[in-house]
Amino acid sequence: MRESSASIPRLLAVANQKGGVGKTTTAINLSTALCAVGKKVLLIDLDPQGNATTGLGIKRGDIQRSIYDVLFDDAEVEDVAKRTRVRGLWVVPSSIHLAGAEIELVTAPYREFRLKNALRKDLPYDYVIVDCPPSLNLLTLNAFVAVESLIVPLQCEFYALEGLSHLTKTIRRVRKSLNHDLDIQGIVLTMVDRRNKLSRQVMEDVRKFFGDKVYETTIPRNVRLSEAPSYGLPAIIYDMKSPGAQAYIRLAKEVIGREREIVEQQRVA
Repeated sequence: MRESSASIPRLLAVANQKGGVGKTTTAINLSTALCAVGKKVLLIDLDPQGNATTGLGIKRGDIQRSIYDVLFDDAEVEDVAKRTRVRGLWVVPSSIHLAGAEIELVTAPYREFRLKNALRKDLPYDYVIVDCPPSLNLLTLNAFVAVESLIVPLQCEFYALEGLSHLTKTIRRVRKSLNHDLDIQGIVLTMVDRRNKLSRQVMEDVRKFFGDKVYETTIPRNVRLSEAPSYGLPAIIYDMKSPGAQAYIRLAKEVIGREREIVEQQRVA
């Protein structure tokens, strides 16, 4: 458990119902990049696959308690959080038990509010970032109810906009009945190859449709981003000079800038 003065962190989720778009890569490296500029971050691995957990060097055999215990056994987030090798970054790990959580949540009381209730307290972080499952299920819904904003990784491929339309419909439903403040903070284009005509076309279409919701920073296809998880390291630690790592550092600065704007708007309102 961390020893630090408590505060009210900003709550963000990295989400896309489609797998293979760089969601967990974004969650890990954005969290690390935020720490690199002096922020304190808690990453919650809400994906039963647990890739954010292992990608930060946490061995499955070392996990005694996980986000499952927070959701179902009323464990405190701070008691479950584990220190990572990144200074200022802690992770609430996933575990094998989370695989059955979807079924358990169906009949659980306050099933959509489990994560929100766990985070409804002061925590010693600047940001809490939730890595969601690659599907729109009850675990993802818990994240959408708990957080203030979403960061949506979007792969530059043919069906990108079609998948995003399903996500935006879900967000509208959640805003209507469960979390009136939920919004997309930004869309980050991933696996970009500017030499590829399709990549350029998707980038143009997404920016035309979503305007300034799309981050200026794009994440390139980069082998270092793929290699880093096998070493239990974020790409920013594995090879900070790589194009992918540098892109996530720029993205973190954009995220901080947008968060400041949101907080200022809320203060004025």
